[in-house]
Amino acid sequence: MAYQTRQRDPLLDSNTQELIERRGKELFGLALTVLGLAGAAMSLTYTPSDPSFLSATDAPVQNMLGRTGASIAAPVFMIIGWGALAFVALLIGWGLRFVLHRGSDRAVSRLMMAPVWVVICAMYASSLTPGEAWTQDSGLGGHLGDMLMGMALAILPLATGISLKLISLLLGPVVLALAALVLGFTKDELRRAGRFLLHGLIHAYDGLMRLMGRGAGGALAGARAMSARRNTEDDYDMIEEDYAPSRTARVIRQDAYEEDPEFLVEDDAPEEQGGLRGLMPNLLRRNKAPAVMPEPELVENEGPDHEVEAPAEDRIRARITDVVRTRTRRPAAEEAPLTKGRGRRPDALILDTSQPNRRRGEPPLTASREEPPVMAPSVAEVAATQVDVAPDMPAAEVPPAMGMENLAGIQISLQDGSERIELPLPPEPEVDEVQTYAAEPEPEATQPEPVAYQSYDKSASEAPAPRPQTVVPAKSSYEPRSAVPIYHSPEDEYELPPLELLTRPDSVERYTLSNDALEENARMLENVLDDYGIKGEIVSVRPGPVVTMYELEPAPGLKASRVIGLADDIARSMSALSARVSTVPGRSVIGIELPNEKREMVVFREILSSRSFDDHKLKLPLALGKDIGGDPVVANLAKMPHLLIAGTTGSGKSVAINTMILSLLYRLTPDECRLIMIDPKMLELSVYDGIPHLLSPVVTDPKKAVVALKWVVAEMEERYRKMSKMGVRNIDGYNGRVKDALSKGEMFSRTVQTGFDDETGDPVFETEEFAPEAMPYIVVIVDEMADLMMVAGKEIEACIQRLAQMARASGIHLIMATQRPSVDVITGTIKANFPTRISFQVTSKIDSRTILGEQGAEQLLGMGDMLYMAGGGRIQRCHGPFVSDEEVEEIVNHLKAYGPPEYVSGVQSGPDAEKESELDAVLGLNTGGDTGGEDALYDQAVQIVIKDRKCSTSYIQRKLGIGYNKAARLVEQMEENQLVSPANHVGKREILVPEQE
Repeated sequence: MAYQTRQRDPLLDSNTQELIERRGKELFGLALTVLGLAGAAMSLTYTPSDPSFLSATDAPVQNMLGRTGASIAAPVFMIIGWGALAFVALLIGWGLRFVLHRGSDRAVSRLMMAPVWVVICAMYASSLTPGEAWTQDSGLGGHLGDMLMGMALAILPLATGISLKLISLLLGPVVLALAALVLGFTKDELRRAGRFLLHGLIHAYDGLMRLMGRGAGGALAGARAMSARRNTEDDYDMIEEDYAPSRTARVIRQDAYEEDPEFLVEDDAPEEQGGLRGLMPNLLRRNKAPAVMPEPELVENEGPDHEVEAPAEDRIRARITDVVRTRTRRPAAEEAPLTKGRGRRPDALILDTSQPNRRRGEPPLTASREEPPVMAPSVAEVAATQVDVAPDMPAAEVPPAMGMENLAGIQISLQDGSERIELPLPPEPEVDEVQTYAAEPEPEATQPEPVAYQSYDKSASEAPAPRPQTVVPAKSSYEPRSAVPIYHSPEDEYELPPLELLTRPDSVERYTLSNDALEENARMLENVLDDYGIKGEIVSVRPGPVVTMYELEPAPGLKASRVIGLADDIARSMSALSARVSTVPGRSVIGIELPNEKREMVVFREILSSRSFDDHKLKLPLALGKDIGGDPVVANLAKMPHLLIAGTTGSGKSVAINTMILSLLYRLTPDECRLIMIDPKMLELSVYDGIPHLLSPVVTDPKKAVVALKWVVAEMEERYRKMSKMGVRNIDGYNGRVKDALSKGEMFSRTVQTGFDDETGDPVFETEEFAPEAMPYIVVIVDEMADLMMVAGKEIEACIQRLAQMARASGIHLIMATQRPSVDVITGTIKANFPTRISFQVTSKIDSRTILGEQGAEQLLGMGDMLYMAGGGRIQRCHGPFVSDEEVEEIVNHLKAYGPPEYVSGVQSGPDAEKESELDAVLGLNTGGDTGGEDALYDQAVQIVIKDRKCSTSYIQRKLGIGYNKAARLVEQMEENQLVSPANHVGKREILVPEQE
């Protein structure tokens, strides 16, 4: 039976091999160029007095490459002198050729003459006279150049001075010719280089002559003008032949332009063309009114709006847009304002968008106004002004592309064929009522008094009914925000922050791809995979706001690891920034995630208003963002129960922490959740200082961070004691008992020992009743864990381990972030106790494996793109929402309006000495440390050392029969107590305690 065989596909196709070869040449050329630049720096800063292995001196090194450069330059200059610059030219020249792919194939044939060129360069340098700074015994060409020059002088039967000059003149052209040969120049390249130098010299000479001619021409014109005033009529006729033509041309041009702007007179004076007169025709052509005014293109700004648009500003923009559209429908005869004379009937609005660079103080180019034109204020000023509109005035939108600079100088007027009206804009309007639209979802509307008008454009006046106008304060960029929160409740009851403080979802532009485009991308991806020998079919495409996932159904027998390893090649072939390839859990397909051409911003307000966030089963909801399909992703911190976050600088880690904190603030009151924030960087979390949810001010000192974590451990132990006495298993059960007791009006009781009986000596107990209090959740947020691990790594790791193992039932949860996901920061103990992790963009696959256990985080896009690993090990890609600093400040100001927070003093001050020792014993921090005389083994070890007058780790180990580590700790403890001396170079210790008799 014959089996069908197939020839194995090559590992790399021809295009890939050619690309690799080109990139290799570029890298090789770049290395040569860098090496040549280093050699140039070393050679040009060479000083004979620099210290090297040829000369011992205490003088400071003057070479740019330091002692290494001086040590290399000394023997090179001793042998060939300044001929070393030939090596530099070779490295830089051929390095650039390899980088630019210009003549790199000629390298081998041309470089065969490189040694001859270097020797001749050294010989030519020896023919030059050295200066005073040259203190070497040899000449400028080194010993090699001097030797060859001596041989040449001995051959020539002339005087030494004449022979030296003659050889120098002969060697100069030889050096240049060999340089062109060795550096790979061809005839065409030399011809182009010569032409370039010639043209440069000609342009430089021409510019110099023009500069000198302008000065002489100005002086000559002044002299002629003075002569024209002083001479007689006969002399004036003689001067007029030379001077009058250019002057007459200016007069004719001005008069003709007043009648017809198309009439332009060319100036024939050659000496005036280079000056201002030569530029006048172009200037006049630039200001020429077009025959037909093109319709202005209204382009929306892509910048996101972080504030709510006011209705008054919308009406102002609507009026300008409507007039612009009416203006563009005018016939061509009415659209050239410069061609209209004075005294004609008034024109409609002229919105000149062809001059965006007009200054604010310049009037518009309209010829129909008798009085100076009124400057229209900017959009912010108009929005701040009470505008009175006729009842049937239309409303549209202002062109977003018109900024404050472009709106300067616009005249708004309407006409019906005979008369024109104006909307007066008072410089200092009196605002009767100001409403803030971020605070009230439905602001009150006030009806202004209409402006008396005479006539208006009927095409823009068909409004169904008058609309009430509302006065809105200006949102000017130069006016500072008020520090007083605008959401101050008149009552003492706490209110959650409103969603109006956040950016609206409709302010973000949505990008969607058509089905044809998605299908085309899928077919292209199949072809790319087929080129690499991956057989399969794209069975589904899932577009999202940031990336699009293509599900590949691989052929039978194809390993997923083979496809995952081609992530970089797939991204290159698809012209994408990066590509992430991973298996889809629970399915037989492989997901290939490619970024979209236009990335959509994820709005935080949209996630907070989703059903997933409103689920009351989530005790501590965290709005993580959107998944690949665009669905909201909300996690429950109470079920995690702790979260570990890692990512490089700029990957969106700090913004994600802000969104997590705001998620808790938007859902929970200070009675339900309290926060402890640790920010060693002193920048990210300091804005939250003063909100009522804090248990202490934001901790910025790493040493106080250790104290705060120990307080959290003590609070956890105290909560466990309370829950054990109550007979409940977690914080929810405890708070449920408290809620039932408060609803029934019951009191909690506890038994307290008050003393001892005088007769029997038995302890006396009393029952004390107290009002029940619910325990709030405590969330500890650490922004940078690497700084804490460097200061007190052992204590931090012990506290984190204790909290991560036991704090879930007590309602204490940790959110820890680091920008250095290395094994010394994220230790094995921390990883074992943090099953839920989030990784933002990292720099390498090693960091991705450290935080997630697999690669893929290095392929993320940054700016909030994350991989979320839940407790079961399933990894999900999410796109974090964006929250600006202004939004965070407004929310914090809203929270601060309800009074200062109730701080707990022990968070940063720490417990007393007795409790601290007990806490250290719980954490295991004093094991083997300074235990004094409590350890019986320590007392026995001291007695053995004093008696035998010997002290070593192995000796204590043998005498007491203990392990090596324990014996070493006992010896270190005796050294700390100054019973024995430190070990000397041999390892022996002296006994400092006197011998007992």
